[in-house]
Amino acid sequence: MLSPKDEFQIKERGSDPELVRQQLLNYKTGFPFLRIEDAATARNGIIVLDNLQVEENIQRFDQKIANGARPLKFVPASGAASRMFKDLFKAMKENEKAADPAGAIARNAAARQFLARREEFAFYEDLKEVAENDFEAGENCIRWIDSLLTEKGLNYGSLPKGLLKFHKYPDGARTPVEEHIVEGEGYATDSKRVARIHFTVYQEHMALFQKLLSDVKYRYEKKLGIILDVSFSMQKPSTDVIAVDMNNEPFHNTDGTILFRPGGHGALIENLNDSDADIIFIKNIDNVVPDRLKQTTIVYKKALAGLLLKYQEELFYYQQQLNEKHHVALGNNFLVAAANFLENVLNTKPVDSQYYTEKEDLYHYLKEKFNRPLRVCGMVKNEGEPGGGPFWAKNPDGTVSLQIVEKSQIDPDNKQQQNILKRSTHFNPVDLVCAIKNYKGEKYDLSEYSDPATGFISKKSQDGRELKAQELPGLWNGAMSDWNTLFAEVPVETFNPVKTVNDLLREQHL
Repeated sequence: MLSPKDEFQIKERGSDPELVRQQLLNYKTGFPFLRIEDAATARNGIIVLDNLQVEENIQRFDQKIANGARPLKFVPASGAASRMFKDLFKAMKENEKAADPAGAIARNAAARQFLARREEFAFYEDLKEVAENDFEAGENCIRWIDSLLTEKGLNYGSLPKGLLKFHKYPDGARTPVEEHIVEGEGYATDSKRVARIHFTVYQEHMALFQKLLSDVKYRYEKKLGIILDVSFSMQKPSTDVIAVDMNNEPFHNTDGTILFRPGGHGALIENLNDSDADIIFIKNIDNVVPDRLKQTTIVYKKALAGLLLKYQEELFYYQQQLNEKHHVALGNNFLVAAANFLENVLNTKPVDSQYYTEKEDLYHYLKEKFNRPLRVCGMVKNEGEPGGGPFWAKNPDGTVSLQIVEKSQIDPDNKQQQNILKRSTHFNPVDLVCAIKNYKGEKYDLSEYSDPATGFISKKSQDGRELKAQELPGLWNGAMSDWNTLFAEVPVETFNPVKTVNDLLREQHL
């Protein structure tokens, strides 16, 4: 399937030829559905903290920071804002071909709401500057939208979400990048008042992010009393995935080169792998709120981190014993205690609910399962938001553990699987706290804990031709499939994403 010219291009761009061949095979075979065993619910896989436990975990986290632990906030920020404006783009397109331009707006509820309440948006003053002077009803209404989305004006339709103005303040509007900086002061700051925040961005936007940081860095350092250590990275080209035509043959561009496409947010496991911190918080770029609502988020971020530290201490004890002593020297009582902790605290159930009968087999099983990264994932009660949720799922080795599962990973034609899906009570808001080092302080190679069978195939187009695109296992889904995982309930108030521009008109963002 690959010509010598193709092989040369693959090596030149830094991709692994064997991995590319596997991706081509994936197109032919497809990805299997993930088998879920049960929905994770409150006290059945999801920890529910009371007020006292929240406070205890916060104190544990604060003490760890005071003792020199280095936190890091990791924010995937390459998401394009274009999807926020889907309805406004549609209004522009309909306006172009409509005999009655006013009617095109009248038929688009999202566009009507945007125009009626345009003065409430944080970017309104900027928009007013670049737009034309005549804004009467009728055709001129489209000029507001045109000035917002295209390069004639603010060009918001081509920017990443992180650079858009989200919230108004007396001293000016803030972008999500700035909100993450302010929020990060509350939990991503070490004992020396250094706040470390990392954003993953696309290469074409890197200069814009760096300019924004340069413009605001000193102001926020002075305002918050911190030293900002903000870094950026790009998705590595080596993680791009080969595209194919509808016959599963490599898709070639008009110049004869193979088309490679970004592998989705799962590719960021490589960026996370390059991070060096004791506690890493992961949160999406668009899930931010104004200052008046930040405290709940900060409280629960610290509480999740304290919960992670609580169980990490026990995890490290078992790691050390298993790594430094032979199974002969470890008594039965230790192995029983370790197995109980693995199953009932770290939520990894053995094959067919039975442990290996031979002591040596049990020792090697426990050693493997304890020597893995650890994460605590916040979960919110499901109020109808689309996306993944918490489940007990079967792993390739036959064990059952907690996984964040997307709806698309569950067989739609299997009634039993769909019934389990309906029992789901919580939603994944992408609220993770991660520990990527072992008891010696050595970093894990995170690429070793991914399930490659959890990718996804979709249909796209390029130059007017249909193609198939493949996404890598998602960052918090398959890319972390083989981590030790805890789920904990967090208030729905901590989840306020901006998926459409009019979401900025919600009370939480005004």
